[in-house]
Amino acid sequence: MAKKGNRVQVILECTEHKTSGQPGTSRYITTKNKKNTPERIELKKYNPILRKMTVHKEIK
Repeated sequence: MAKKGNRVQVILECTEHKTSGQPGTSRYITTKNKKNTPERIELKKYNPILRKMTVHKEIK
């Protein structure tokens, strides 16, 4: 049987990439505990298109 729990997969998308006007997107998939962090998360991740660390926000 599959585990039942509070962990859910979330998609993180770069916020600076949208305003840069360059084609493509920078997205990461991670998991979070919905019970401990019900709000949307923000993490600093590497954007390979812009070649720097940027803020990635949870979408959906």
